[in-house]
Amino acid sequence: MSLLLFPLVVLSMSNTTQKVGFISLGCPKALVDSERILTQLTGEGYEVSPDYEGADVVVVNTCGFIDSAKQESMDAIKEAMAENGKVIVTGCMGKGSDAEAIKAEVPGVLSVSGPADYDSVMDAVHSYVPPEQENPHRHELVPPQGIKLTPQHYAYLKISEGCNHRCAFCIIPHMRGDLVSRPIADVIQEAHDLVSSGVQELLVISQDTSAYGIDVKYKLDLASGAETRMQDLAVALGEMGVWVRMHYVYPYPHVDKLIPLMAEGKILPYLDIPFQHASPKVLKSMKRPAHSEKVLGRIKKWREICPDLTIRSTFIVGFPGETEEDFQMLLDFLEEAQLDRVGCFQYSPVDGAPANDLPDQVPDDVKQDRWERFMETQKRISAARLQLKIGRTLDVIIDEVDEEGAIGRTYADAPEIDGAVYLNDEFNVNVGDIVKVNIEFADEYDLWGTLAN
Repeated sequence: MSLLLFPLVVLSMSNTTQKVGFISLGCPKALVDSERILTQLTGEGYEVSPDYEGADVVVVNTCGFIDSAKQESMDAIKEAMAENGKVIVTGCMGKGSDAEAIKAEVPGVLSVSGPADYDSVMDAVHSYVPPEQENPHRHELVPPQGIKLTPQHYAYLKISEGCNHRCAFCIIPHMRGDLVSRPIADVIQEAHDLVSSGVQELLVISQDTSAYGIDVKYKLDLASGAETRMQDLAVALGEMGVWVRMHYVYPYPHVDKLIPLMAEGKILPYLDIPFQHASPKVLKSMKRPAHSEKVLGRIKKWREICPDLTIRSTFIVGFPGETEEDFQMLLDFLEEAQLDRVGCFQYSPVDGAPANDLPDQVPDDVKQDRWERFMETQKRISAARLQLKIGRTLDVIIDEVDEEGAIGRTYADAPEIDGAVYLNDEFNVNVGDIVKVNIEFADEYDLWGTLAN
């Protein structure tokens, strides 16, 4: 495993500058935590080491969402200990039984702290690798938008921490606590700084974007005149002249207010909504909203208002108590909803999740069979949805230019998780450009095209 490598502007410093290695694992929300820690470290004069050998200490930001992620995190900690010997652990495995497991399996770690606990990480770094004498010019090392680990043309904008839901399969509230919304003025200022730095796409993230502001009773920001709520934020971001993509949106009624903004081109016509299932019985067991028929009606209405709307979602198959009838309801829902982008997971027990104690656990071979049938159904739906784009001219943001040509994404594709647009033999574009592309071919997940004249 290599340490994080990314462009870092460094003013003239001595060769004795303290260096920190950094490993960031997990979701975009954890990536933002890593960015904030690195911003603080850089502001204090620390440099980031690209290898274990050159690091005075290594920080590992862990993921603890599912068992496979926990194992990856544990492996990263053990590798860092073997290669460097001075390791600070933070992130979603840094609380409760996971933290105790880390201390038991890797007793030499210097510090263990939970997610978004930036102060504990900084205190640990200070304890074991004290910063050099304060240089008043060191803060000039940090650009206004902070240190970013994404490519320069897009960035994640985290608007809140924690979650008020208590889904039976999830331990995120245990790890990250209840919802805490950031002040809307701070979010808007960060967005302005990112756009000023050249960011062309803002990806709005949280545990529950729809719930933004509930904890502060939608507090009014007097300076901007905006309330701390999702739609006010969307309006403000929509005025910045860049792509704005909404992630992790629960289907609360006020989500309907976003659709006209999408139809008007203010924000991207893209909704990432984790439906998780369609059977009312399973949804009730999951402690999720259990009104799939209302969801179908709303999807139909959304598409009437905004025909280009792309809907991404995730689902779980093999949840305890799921019968073949329940699973068939899910397949029927897919056929009716015609979702554009879909991810599916086989239910996996997570330490501390209430679902572990539910009766009628589904055998692994049944989970696998249902997962395969689910993916085959959605693969056919996705292919049909993409065929509708052939012959259209779409805006595409360029992510990469290699020896075969350019690779980008349409409004319907978030980085890392959705499809791509391949522009073979097109080299006269730059990363971050938004260009018009004639779509000529599609498969189940990706598109191919040429630059429009």
